Amino acid sequence: QVQLVESGGGLVQAGGSLRLSCAASGRTSSINRVGWFRQAPGKEREFVASMYWSGSSTRYADSVKGRFTISRDNAKNTVYLQMNSLKPEDTALYYCAMRTVLTTTYNGWGQGTQVTVSS
Repeated sequence: QVQLVESGGGLVQAGGSLRLSCAASGRTSSINRVGWFRQAPGKEREFVASMYWSGSSTRYADSVKGRFTISRDNAKNTVYLQMNSLKPEDTALYYCAMRTVLTTTYNGWGQGTQVTVSS
């Protein structure tokens, strides 16, 4: 099994930056793809960004393109989400997720880290 632990959330003013971290442990060799999702109060969870565990083939939601960057530190088995030019509408609980080989859905999730952007 794979365990995912997010950190780095907090309160920031609009226009500011945060970097979220997602530390993976356990059978990381089974990870195929990792992603970030978010859920705002009263809204459904939505996709933010993803990449293959190798670091290739990044994808972003249109709402964050040009502002957010997903990356990985191989040595630390940690995935990052660098968030710049934050907006109040980015306020949400951010989750790290992973997809194992031969699956088409994300089947491992972290506990989430809260991001609050004040106007």
